[in-house]
Amino acid sequence: MDPIYGGLAPDEALEIEKLARLLYEVRSARDEVLARLGAADDAQALACIVAGDIPEHPGYEDYLSARILAGLTGQIRAELATRLEEAQSR
Repeated sequence: MDPIYGGLAPDEALEIEKLARLLYEVRSARDEVLARLGAADDAQALACIVAGDIPEHPGYEDYLSARILAGLTGQIRAELATRLEEAQSR
């Protein structure tokens, strides 16, 4: 176990580590989708689709995927912050 989890109970540390790994994987997946589109973020991807620089199909589906992954990233971050706060308050 990474020393960063040293002050936590083993079960808490495992759960937090799992959330951190999931956060990394979801962010990486979003980065891959955006790279396929050649866009820095989902707003740029949508602008390129609207301008016709990116084909509508599968561009729009990739754009939606990027948006969903961004939302999921936010949810995981919030859960991770809550878990860390709870663990540190004990």
